[in-house]
Amino acid sequence: MVVHLVPVTRIRELDALRGFAVGGIMLVNTWQHTDKQSPAAIDWIIEALFQSRFYPIFSLLFGISFMLFLRGNSRWALLSRLFWLFCLGKIQHTWYEGEVLTDYAFYGALVLLPATFLPGGLPVLLLGLGGVAWALMVGGGVLLIPGLFLVGMGLWRLRPPRELLLPGFAVAALAMALLSLAWTQTDDWTLYSVAALAGAAAYSLGLLTLLRPWLSAVLEPLGKMALTNYVSGTVVIVLAVPLLSADPTRWSVIALTVVTLLAQVLLSRWWLTRYRYGPLEWIWRCLTWFRPVPNRLESGRDQNRPLSDPGVH
Repeated sequence: MVVHLVPVTRIRELDALRGFAVGGIMLVNTWQHTDKQSPAAIDWIIEALFQSRFYPIFSLLFGISFMLFLRGNSRWALLSRLFWLFCLGKIQHTWYEGEVLTDYAFYGALVLLPATFLPGGLPVLLLGLGGVAWALMVGGGVLLIPGLFLVGMGLWRLRPPRELLLPGFAVAALAMALLSLAWTQTDDWTLYSVAALAGAAAYSLGLLTLLRPWLSAVLEPLGKMALTNYVSGTVVIVLAVPLLSADPTRWSVIALTVVTLLAQVLLSRWWLTRYRYGPLEWIWRCLTWFRPVPNRLESGRDQNRPLSDPGVH
Protein backbone atom coordinates (compact mmCIF):
# COMPACT_ATOMS: atom_id res chain seq x y z
CA MET A 1 0.00 0.00 0.00
CA VAL A 2 1.36 3.43 -0.95
CA VAL A 3 0.88 6.18 1.63
CA HIS A 4 0.71 9.72 0.27
CA LEU A 5 1.96 12.44 2.55
CA VAL A 6 -0.33 15.46 2.27
CA PRO A 7 1.25 18.74 3.43
CA VAL A 8 -0.80 20.75 5.90
CA THR A 9 -1.19 24.45 5.11
CA ARG A 10 0.05 26.61 7.96
CA ILE A 11 -2.31 29.19 9.45
CA ARG A 12 -0.42 32.16 10.80
CA GLU A 13 -2.94 33.22 13.46
CA LEU A 14 -3.03 29.72 14.95
CA ASP A 15 0.77 29.51 14.92
CA ALA A 16 0.95 32.83 16.78
CA LEU A 17 -1.64 31.70 19.33
CA ARG A 18 0.23 28.45 19.82
CA GLY A 19 3.46 30.40 20.35
CA PHE A 20 1.71 32.56 22.93
CA ALA A 21 0.60 29.41 24.76
CA VAL A 22 4.14 27.98 24.65
CA GLY A 23 5.46 31.15 26.28
CA GLY A 24 2.83 31.07 29.02
CA ILE A 25 3.44 27.39 29.70
CA MET A 26 7.16 28.09 30.06
CA LEU A 27 6.44 30.77 32.66
CA VAL A 28 4.02 28.63 34.69
CA ASN A 29 6.14 25.48 34.52
CA THR A 30 9.19 27.41 35.69
CA TRP A 31 7.26 28.91 38.60
CA GLN A 32 5.92 25.50 39.61
CA HIS A 33 9.48 24.31 40.22
CA THR A 34 10.25 26.95 42.86
CA ASP A 35 10.31 26.52 46.62
CA LYS A 36 7.25 28.38 47.92
CA GLN A 37 7.72 27.91 51.66
CA SER A 38 8.18 31.68 51.97
CA PRO A 39 5.39 33.37 49.96
CA ALA A 40 6.37 36.13 47.53
CA ALA A 41 4.26 38.75 45.75
CA ILE A 42 4.98 37.16 42.39
CA ASP A 43 3.29 33.93 43.52
CA TRP A 44 -0.13 35.57 43.74
CA ILE A 45 0.31 37.30 40.38
CA ILE A 46 1.21 34.09 38.56
CA GLU A 47 -1.46 32.05 40.30
CA ALA A 48 -4.19 34.63 39.68
CA LEU A 49 -3.30 35.61 36.10
CA PHE A 50 -1.27 32.83 34.48
CA GLN A 51 -1.59 29.46 36.22
CA SER A 52 -3.94 27.07 34.34
CA ARG A 53 -4.56 29.65 31.57
CA PHE A 54 -2.31 28.27 28.84
CA TYR A 55 -2.79 24.51 28.71
CA PRO A 56 -6.48 25.07 27.83
CA ILE A 57 -5.36 27.18 24.85
CA PHE A 58 -2.94 24.45 23.83
CA SER A 59 -5.69 21.84 24.17
CA LEU A 60 -8.11 23.79 21.98
CA LEU A 61 -5.40 24.17 19.35
CA PHE A 62 -4.66 20.45 19.51
CA GLY A 63 -8.28 19.74 18.60
CA ILE A 64 -8.02 22.18 15.69
CA SER A 65 -4.70 20.70 14.53
CA PHE A 66 -6.32 17.29 14.57
CA MET A 67 -8.86 18.49 12.02
CA LEU A 68 -6.20 20.18 9.90
CA PHE A 69 -4.15 17.00 9.77
CA LEU A 70 -7.22 14.97 8.83
CA ARG A 71 -7.66 16.98 5.63
CA GLY A 72 -6.24 14.59 3.04
CA ASN A 73 -4.82 12.13 5.59
CA SER A 74 -6.39 8.93 6.94
CA ARG A 75 -7.48 8.13 10.48
CA TRP A 76 -4.78 5.46 10.53
CA ALA A 77 -2.23 8.21 9.99
CA LEU A 78 -3.79 10.14 12.88
CA LEU A 79 -3.56 7.08 15.10
CA SER A 80 0.09 6.62 14.14
CA ARG A 81 0.72 10.28 14.92
CA LEU A 82 -0.83 9.91 18.37
CA PHE A 83 1.10 6.70 19.08
CA TRP A 84 4.43 8.35 18.39
CA LEU A 85 3.43 11.42 20.40
CA PHE A 86 2.80 9.09 23.32
CA CYS A 87 6.27 7.58 22.85
CA LEU A 88 7.88 11.03 22.78
CA GLY A 89 5.99 11.86 25.97
CA LYS A 90 7.29 8.73 27.69
CA ILE A 91 10.83 9.76 26.79
CA GLN A 92 10.25 13.26 28.16
CA HIS A 93 8.77 11.74 31.31
CA THR A 94 12.21 10.35 32.19
CA TRP A 95 13.33 13.84 33.20
CA TYR A 96 10.05 15.77 33.51
CA GLU A 97 7.18 14.06 35.32
CA GLY A 98 4.77 16.89 34.59
CA GLU A 99 4.76 16.33 30.82
CA VAL A 100 1.40 16.35 29.02
CA LEU A 101 2.30 14.68 25.73
CA THR A 102 1.18 11.25 26.94
CA ASP A 103 -2.13 12.72 28.14
CA TYR A 104 -2.67 14.45 24.81
CA ALA A 105 -1.94 11.27 22.88
CA PHE A 106 -4.16 9.12 25.10
CA TYR A 107 -7.16 11.46 25.08
CA GLY A 108 -6.67 12.18 21.40
CA ALA A 109 -7.09 8.50 20.58
CA LEU A 110 -9.89 8.04 23.13
CA VAL A 111 -11.98 11.10 22.24
CA LEU A 112 -10.86 12.98 19.14
CA LEU A 113 -10.53 10.02 16.80
CA PRO A 114 -14.09 8.73 17.44
CA ALA A 115 -15.43 12.32 17.26
CA THR A 116 -14.28 12.60 13.64
CA PHE A 117 -17.20 10.33 12.73
CA LEU A 118 -19.74 12.81 14.15
CA PRO A 119 -21.38 15.08 11.57
CA GLY A 120 -21.16 18.84 11.81
CA GLY A 121 -19.62 21.05 14.44
CA LEU A 122 -22.45 21.71 16.89
CA PRO A 123 -22.74 18.14 18.26
CA VAL A 124 -18.97 18.02 18.81
CA LEU A 125 -18.97 21.45 20.49
CA LEU A 126 -21.85 20.53 22.81
CA LEU A 127 -20.19 17.22 23.65
CA GLY A 128 -16.98 19.08 24.44
CA LEU A 129 -18.72 21.63 26.65
CA GLY A 130 -20.43 18.78 28.50
CA GLY A 131 -17.05 17.10 28.98
CA VAL A 132 -15.55 20.31 30.37
CA ALA A 133 -18.49 20.75 32.77
CA TRP A 134 -18.15 17.14 33.98
CA ALA A 135 -14.39 17.56 34.48
CA LEU A 136 -14.95 20.71 36.55
CA MET A 137 -17.39 18.87 38.79
CA VAL A 138 -14.94 16.04 39.50
CA GLY A 139 -11.83 18.15 40.06
CA GLY A 140 -10.60 19.47 36.71
CA GLY A 141 -6.89 19.07 35.96
CA VAL A 142 -6.00 16.73 33.11
CA LEU A 143 -9.63 15.61 32.92
CA LEU A 144 -10.37 18.92 31.20
CA ILE A 145 -8.22 17.92 28.23
CA PRO A 146 -10.68 15.70 26.30
CA GLY A 147 -13.51 18.21 26.58
CA LEU A 148 -11.26 21.04 25.44
CA PHE A 149 -10.07 18.92 22.52
CA LEU A 150 -13.67 18.55 21.38
CA VAL A 151 -14.42 22.25 21.90
CA GLY A 152 -11.51 23.10 19.62
CA MET A 153 -12.67 20.59 17.01
CA GLY A 154 -16.23 21.88 17.18
CA LEU A 155 -15.23 25.53 16.87
CA TRP A 156 -13.07 24.76 13.88
CA ARG A 157 -15.94 23.04 12.12
CA LEU A 158 -18.37 25.86 12.94
CA ARG A 159 -15.94 28.66 12.00
CA PRO A 160 -17.56 31.47 14.05
CA PRO A 161 -17.21 34.90 12.38
CA ARG A 162 -14.37 37.21 13.30
CA GLU A 163 -16.91 39.83 14.41
CA LEU A 164 -17.45 37.77 17.56
CA LEU A 165 -13.84 38.16 18.72
CA LEU A 166 -14.22 41.52 20.45
CA PRO A 167 -17.55 40.85 22.23
CA GLY A 168 -16.32 37.37 23.11
CA PHE A 169 -13.18 38.86 24.62
CA ALA A 170 -15.21 41.38 26.65
CA VAL A 171 -17.48 38.67 28.08
CA ALA A 172 -14.58 36.31 28.86
CA ALA A 173 -12.49 39.06 30.48
CA LEU A 174 -15.39 40.16 32.67
CA ALA A 175 -16.09 36.56 33.65
CA MET A 176 -12.42 36.01 34.52
CA ALA A 177 -12.34 39.14 36.70
CA LEU A 178 -15.55 38.31 38.59
CA LEU A 179 -14.71 34.64 39.05
CA SER A 180 -11.16 35.43 40.17
CA LEU A 181 -12.54 37.88 42.72
CA ALA A 182 -14.96 35.22 43.97
CA TRP A 183 -12.09 32.74 44.21
CA THR A 184 -10.03 35.11 46.37
CA GLN A 185 -12.99 35.36 48.75
CA THR A 186 -13.85 31.65 48.92
CA ASP A 187 -10.66 29.78 47.92
CA ASP A 188 -12.95 27.40 46.02
CA TRP A 189 -11.03 25.29 43.51
CA THR A 190 -13.95 24.97 41.07
CA LEU A 191 -14.30 28.75 40.91
CA TYR A 192 -10.57 29.01 40.26
CA SER A 193 -10.76 26.44 37.46
CA VAL A 194 -13.68 28.21 35.77
CA ALA A 195 -11.86 31.55 36.14
CA ALA A 196 -8.80 29.99 34.52
CA LEU A 197 -10.87 28.75 31.56
CA ALA A 198 -12.43 32.19 31.19
CA GLY A 199 -8.92 33.64 31.31
CA ALA A 200 -7.75 31.26 28.59
CA ALA A 201 -10.67 32.37 26.41
CA ALA A 202 -9.99 36.06 27.13
CA TYR A 203 -6.29 35.76 26.34
CA SER A 204 -6.95 33.85 23.11
CA LEU A 205 -9.66 36.18 21.83
CA GLY A 206 -7.72 39.25 22.92
CA LEU A 207 -4.58 38.12 21.14
CA LEU A 208 -6.46 37.34 17.92
CA THR A 209 -8.10 40.75 18.11
CA LEU A 210 -4.88 42.68 18.72
CA LEU A 211 -2.49 40.56 16.65
CA ARG A 212 -0.23 42.70 14.46
CA PRO A 213 2.58 41.71 12.06
CA TRP A 214 5.37 42.61 14.50
CA LEU A 215 3.83 40.53 17.30
CA SER A 216 3.02 37.68 14.95
CA ALA A 217 6.65 37.67 13.79
CA VAL A 218 7.72 37.02 17.40
CA LEU A 219 5.09 34.41 18.27
CA GLU A 220 4.81 32.42 15.03
CA PRO A 221 8.28 30.80 15.21
CA LEU A 222 7.53 29.62 18.76
CA GLY A 223 4.25 28.15 17.57
CA LYS A 224 5.59 26.46 14.45
CA MET A 225 8.16 24.67 16.61
CA ALA A 226 5.86 24.23 19.61
CA LEU A 227 6.88 20.63 20.34
CA THR A 228 10.60 21.39 20.15
CA ASN A 229 10.26 24.54 22.25
CA TYR A 230 8.01 22.92 24.86
CA VAL A 231 10.32 19.93 25.35
CA SER A 232 13.54 21.98 25.32
CA GLY A 233 11.95 24.39 27.79
CA THR A 234 11.41 21.57 30.28
CA VAL A 235 15.08 20.62 29.95
CA VAL A 236 16.06 24.20 30.83
CA ILE A 237 13.72 24.19 33.83
CA VAL A 238 15.08 20.94 35.24
CA LEU A 239 18.67 22.14 34.87
CA ALA A 240 17.78 25.46 36.56
CA VAL A 241 15.99 23.98 39.59
CA PRO A 242 18.90 24.70 42.00
CA LEU A 243 18.89 28.35 40.91
CA LEU A 244 15.11 28.61 41.21
CA SER A 245 15.05 26.99 44.63
CA ALA A 246 17.73 29.36 45.97
CA ASP A 247 15.80 32.52 45.02
CA PRO A 248 13.16 33.45 47.65
CA THR A 249 11.96 36.45 45.59
CA ARG A 250 11.08 34.24 42.59
CA TRP A 251 12.34 36.88 40.16
CA SER A 252 14.59 34.20 38.71
CA VAL A 253 11.38 32.70 37.28
CA ILE A 254 10.83 35.81 35.16
CA ALA A 255 14.49 36.06 34.17
CA LEU A 256 14.78 32.40 33.15
CA THR A 257 11.51 32.53 31.22
CA VAL A 258 12.45 35.69 29.31
CA VAL A 259 15.95 34.46 28.44
CA THR A 260 14.70 31.03 27.37
CA LEU A 261 11.88 32.40 25.22
CA LEU A 262 14.14 34.98 23.61
CA ALA A 263 16.64 32.26 22.72
CA GLN A 264 13.85 30.03 21.40
CA VAL A 265 12.40 32.81 19.24
CA LEU A 266 15.81 33.59 17.71
CA LEU A 267 16.71 29.94 17.18
CA SER A 268 13.27 29.12 15.78
CA ARG A 269 13.43 32.02 13.31
CA TRP A 270 16.90 30.94 12.22
CA TRP A 271 15.89 27.28 11.88
CA LEU A 272 12.70 27.99 9.93
CA THR A 273 14.58 29.97 7.28
CA ARG A 274 16.29 26.69 6.43
CA TYR A 275 13.81 23.93 7.27
CA ARG A 276 10.09 23.29 7.03
CA TYR A 277 9.73 21.74 10.49
CA GLY A 278 11.45 22.01 13.84
CA PRO A 279 13.76 19.14 14.89
CA LEU A 280 11.22 17.25 17.01
CA GLU A 281 8.38 18.12 14.62
CA TRP A 282 10.37 16.57 11.79
CA ILE A 283 11.20 13.45 13.80
CA TRP A 284 7.51 13.13 14.72
CA ARG A 285 6.49 13.30 11.06
CA CYS A 286 9.12 10.76 10.00
CA LEU A 287 7.92 8.36 12.69
CA THR A 288 4.27 8.93 11.74
CA TRP A 289 4.90 7.96 8.14
CA PHE A 290 7.74 5.58 8.97
CA ARG A 291 9.96 7.12 6.32
CA PRO A 292 12.11 10.23 5.87
CA VAL A 293 10.09 13.39 5.24
CA PRO A 294 11.71 16.21 3.21
CA ASN A 295 12.62 19.02 5.57
CA ARG A 296 15.13 21.39 4.00
CA LEU A 297 13.56 24.39 2.27
CA GLU A 298 14.35 24.54 -1.42
CA SER A 299 13.20 28.13 -1.97
CA GLY A 300 11.32 31.02 -0.42
CA ARG A 301 8.16 29.90 -2.24
CA ASP A 302 8.01 26.54 -0.50
CA GLN A 303 4.48 25.13 -0.30
CA ASN A 304 4.75 24.46 3.42
CA ARG A 305 5.31 28.09 4.34
CA PRO A 306 2.37 29.59 6.29
CA LEU A 307 -0.62 30.97 4.45
CA SER A 308 -3.55 32.91 5.85
CA ASP A 309 -6.81 31.06 6.17
CA PRO A 310 -10.04 32.77 5.05
CA GLY A 311 -11.92 31.27 7.99
CA VAL A 312 -9.70 33.06 10.53
CA HIS A 313 -9.68 36.55 8.99
